[in-house]
Amino acid sequence: MDNANPLRRNLPLAFLAICSCSAFALSISPESDALPSRLENREFWNLIETLSEPEGYFRSDNLVSNEIRFQQIIPDLVRRVPAGGVYLGVGPEQNFSYIAAIRPRIAFIPDIRRGNLRLHMMYKALFELSEDRAGFLSRLFTRKRPGIISRGSTVQQLFSALHDAEIENETAYIRNLSAVRELLTERRGFPLSKEDIAEIGSMYRSFYSFGPDIAYSSSQAKGPYGNPTYADLMTSGNELGSYSYLSSEENFSAVKDLEEKNLIIPVVADFAGPKAIRAIGRYLNEHKAVVSVFYVSNVERYLDDVWSDFSNNVAALPLNEKSTFIRWVGSNKGARPSLGSMLEETKQRDIPP
Repeated sequence: MDNANPLRRNLPLAFLAICSCSAFALSISPESDALPSRLENREFWNLIETLSEPEGYFRSDNLVSNEIRFQQIIPDLVRRVPAGGVYLGVGPEQNFSYIAAIRPRIAFIPDIRRGNLRLHMMYKALFELSEDRAGFLSRLFTRKRPGIISRGSTVQQLFSALHDAEIENETAYIRNLSAVRELLTERRGFPLSKEDIAEIGSMYRSFYSFGPDIAYSSSQAKGPYGNPTYADLMTSGNELGSYSYLSSEENFSAVKDLEEKNLIIPVVADFAGPKAIRAIGRYLNEHKAVVSVFYVSNVERYLDDVWSDFSNNVAALPLNEKSTFIRWVGSNKGARPSLGSMLEETKQRDIPP
């Protein structure tokens, strides 16, 4: 999400009316959940429709993250959060890297923009159509598949080869887009609206036009303005290496497997709205499951006027001592991801600063 303006919040979250929810949450563990091993197509679409609420406004289409340091907390996240839980996260592709890291049983992508739901439907089709990382990137950007890439190639080698790959023509782009639509509407049978299909095509056009250099502002014809490119985001990391969902075939396959099982569920959700976050909480409680991670980016910065509503929504989620927030703190070039305990923070009763 956008982090161009200074964050005004770097303190523990404040939540209201929590105690009974927290006590109940401690009795739930990921090991005892009853989550489905896969969702049938109708179940998947029904969940999207029943969990979602009316879309709201955000000033950017946010096709690509601008959080270049998003991978830095992944080693700590893996040490902190056990695999097999539930992931919640806002926004575009950075969710895939966090999902690949913690290997949840199911993931929900709540975002106020229906455009984000459409973007994730596009990604879903591309994951399902692609056998490996090279094939996925070839389809995502409509470029010839790099011929020198192997299963063991690093993500840096992968993007270097992709930059040199031939850009395919309009006929290839149309063919790829048709395959995306066919998978979603015919093979999966999802009743996407005409507007959904049209915007998926517009988004896919942006990835074709800008290639691996697409950035947060590219699709708005504003240029990169210092924002990282898709290639930058995937190849960054820390001194030990990259942890993106494209850093290894294993990471890519972990996300692909969930997509094929209909277990990455995009939801139109206002974090402070009356329905979606609470509905996700009810679904998880019904299935005796616990939120492992909630990636909120810097959305909290926009919630001062509705902070208590957001607080109560998060309090409705089933949590335990391992449940972890990922949030973006700081401002501009100094912004960074940070981890926080969801359970401890729900005990606070202060108002946001």
